[in-house]
Amino acid sequence: MAAIIVAFSVLAIVGLSLWYLVQPQPLLVQGEADATRVDIAARIDGRVGQRPASRGDNIKALQLLVAIDNPELLMKLHEAEAARVVALADLARIEVGTRAEVVAERKAAVAAAEASVTLSQQTYDRVKPLTEDGVQPVAKLDEATASLDVATRTLEQAKLAYQEAVAGYTAEERGVAQAAVGKAEAAIATLKAQVNEMTVKAPIGGQVYQVSAELGEYVSPGVPLLSLVDLSDVWLRFDLREDLIKDLKVGDRFTTRIPALGDTPVTVEVRTIATRGEYAGWRATRATGDFDLRTFEVRAYPVDKLPNLRPGMSVYADWNGVH
Repeated sequence: MAAIIVAFSVLAIVGLSLWYLVQPQPLLVQGEADATRVDIAARIDGRVGQRPASRGDNIKALQLLVAIDNPELLMKLHEAEAARVVALADLARIEVGTRAEVVAERKAAVAAAEASVTLSQQTYDRVKPLTEDGVQPVAKLDEATASLDVATRTLEQAKLAYQEAVAGYTAEERGVAQAAVGKAEAAIATLKAQVNEMTVKAPIGGQVYQVSAELGEYVSPGVPLLSLVDLSDVWLRFDLREDLIKDLKVGDRFTTRIPALGDTPVTVEVRTIATRGEYAGWRATRATGDFDLRTFEVRAYPVDKLPNLRPGMSVYADWNGVH
């Protein structure tokens, strides 16, 4: 009887061992929680004048984050506004046309030139017969002829100036003045846009994750001032080998566990599978005698919202159990 009991015990142990050996071993895949992160930078340079947001603060959309001081930029805006005033005044002057006083002055100049021509013509008419009779030298006739010619030219110039005053400014001159006004307004619009960038506001609601600029610090365009994390958009990220995602598709659901949340089961849904895989650790095929496998990033979102889920928390799943 003792021998039979021992034999049965041995057979039971061997059977359990064989059964355990043939069972598939669990394949645990580990990932971590991640969220949308926005790095906020300035578009102008200057010194940080205000920074009401601190690390860990909950920020609403369009809330002030950083105020930058740049007196030079404000002075350029004032200068551009003054240039626009000058351009508008010049356009108004051209639109009004030539002043009445200028027209009257040009008209008087024409009358004076006509009188001069009349006098020069009379002098020429008196000197010419006397020169032909030999009473006056030829030089006198030459002087009278030159004076008449000068008076005639002066009259032509005076008439042209009078016509110009009456006609006013040309269409081209009006166009140049209007273009100057448009250029000044464009410069003001550009500077106002830059001045608006002196107050950096939150594009989305979130929590301040990192602060890179302190009060009084000089900042440059494109350098991040702080970072926001959108805790309302948290997902679970897994980097899986390509042989593990052959049957995985967008919309599949599986169960994961999050140690930081009590290791409770959490059902997630696959939303994104990376278009292209990357090498997690590249190894030469000849050196290993095996093929290199790429990894694909998989994003899965919890089916039910988890208020306490935060970026950086670890998560794992039994991949054999999933499939």
